[in-house]
Amino acid sequence: MRVISGSRRGTPLKSLPGTSTRPTSDKVKESVFNKIGPYFDGGTVVELFGGSGSISIEALSRGMDQAIVFEKNSKACAVIKANAEKCRLEQQVHIERKDARQAAAVLKQKNVRIDLLFVDPPYAAVDYYDGIKELIDQGLVAEDATVVCEHEKEVTLPEQYEAYTQISSKIYGNTAITIYEKRG
Repeated sequence: MRVISGSRRGTPLKSLPGTSTRPTSDKVKESVFNKIGPYFDGGTVVELFGGSGSISIEALSRGMDQAIVFEKNSKACAVIKANAEKCRLEQQVHIERKDARQAAAVLKQKNVRIDLLFVDPPYAAVDYYDGIKELIDQGLVAEDATVVCEHEKEVTLPEQYEAYTQISSKIYGNTAITIYEKRG
């Protein structure tokens, strides 16, 4: 696993050993960023279920200003911190060692506006996608934001989350990526 493009291109990243996290493959990550970017002119990325933090680090490498990563596993948080330090992004990566269900409250308190939201819960925990609606309802998702969901290919996500409409859904092996943007 590595940073695919941008200012930190080629930097190898660590992931947590074992099966407690499921890092997004480089192929999937590259495809997602080519679809939604590939580069950014600032903004905030919020990654729910951070794992290794590779999505946030990729977004920062491609031009985002800051990343807020939610991850409740302390060992995964240590991996995220190590990856941010290795990429010299420790000032831009803010780790919240909290359950993703607390994201709306934490982000509201910090007065954060999300430009890129990446949601990748454990595949069996589909109820976590309901948190997207809460973030939108709280006014935390920017009008021109992109919402990216990684999920098991058998899971069908809704066509819409409030005003954010599904613009793409693609399968990569057992993984599917569904992307939402606000239309109209």
